[in-house]
Amino acid sequence: MQLHNNALFPLNFLIIKIKNMKYLFIALFATFLMSSLNSCVILSSKKYKTILAQCDSLADGWTNAKVKIESLEEQITQLKADTANINKQLADLQSKTDELNNNYTSLRSNSSSKINKLSEDLQTREARINKLSDDLQTREARLKEVEEALRKRDEATNALKDKLQKALLGFQQSGLSVDIKNGKVYVSLTDKLLFDTGSIIIDEKGKQALRELAKVLKTQPDINISVEGHTDNQRVANLGQIKDNWDLSVLRATSVVRYLTDTEKIESERITATGKGEFQPINTGGATEARSRNRRIEIVLSPRLDELYNLIK
Repeated sequence: MQLHNNALFPLNFLIIKIKNMKYLFIALFATFLMSSLNSCVILSSKKYKTILAQCDSLADGWTNAKVKIESLEEQITQLKADTANINKQLADLQSKTDELNNNYTSLRSNSSSKINKLSEDLQTREARINKLSDDLQTREARLKEVEEALRKRDEATNALKDKLQKALLGFQQSGLSVDIKNGKVYVSLTDKLLFDTGSIIIDEKGKQALRELAKVLKTQPDINISVEGHTDNQRVANLGQIKDNWDLSVLRATSVVRYLTDTEKIESERITATGKGEFQPINTGGATEARSRNRRIEIVLSPRLDELYNLIK
């Protein structure tokens, strides 16, 4: 509204001035005419023409002024419309500016909150990453220790196998074998090397083989010993108190354990006896040779893994 009033003030003033001039011309003409009438009753032709010329001049001035007034009024109308349009645009711009300011304030507040939240999340993730990194380093160190322990175990197992093969070399033709499976040394002796058919009493050749085995075991105090008895799938007959293959496998394993502990003085804490019966055959064929291989004593030698177990707890 201030812009509208300032823009129209000079035009309004000019119109008022021109309108006042109209009345001034009329008053002057009337005064002139009256004074002329009062001064003389009869006017000369020259004075009359002069008066007429003055009247015509005043009339022309009035006409021109009227035209200018109409033009000015049109300009005033246009200026009023332009002013209203400008005021409307100004109001719209002010409204949009206020909306933008509000959005900016809201975005700034939200952005600050989101930035703080992201910063907290980032710190939490960094803490987790650092912890996982520390855990990973710890696990890698323990893995190296476990791998080293396994390496040492494998070295010890291979060395033990070599010693046993050398010590029992003379018995390999009689059905003795030394193998490594799952980190353990398996000394397998067929039943004909240790027992007579259907017997649980170790013969002299079997004792000699066990004697050579015991010499090596005495130099390996950290080796646990498991004696497993195995049979074929033929039913036991006419063996007195031995009822079946379970009994036969257990009693033969026990005979070997007693010889190693009582005669060869292997520590009893290191050794166990188990009977597997016919249920873990080497060869599932029904031929005589296959059944002969299944009738065996397996002495399983395992390194003590206390250190390894402690590492992987």
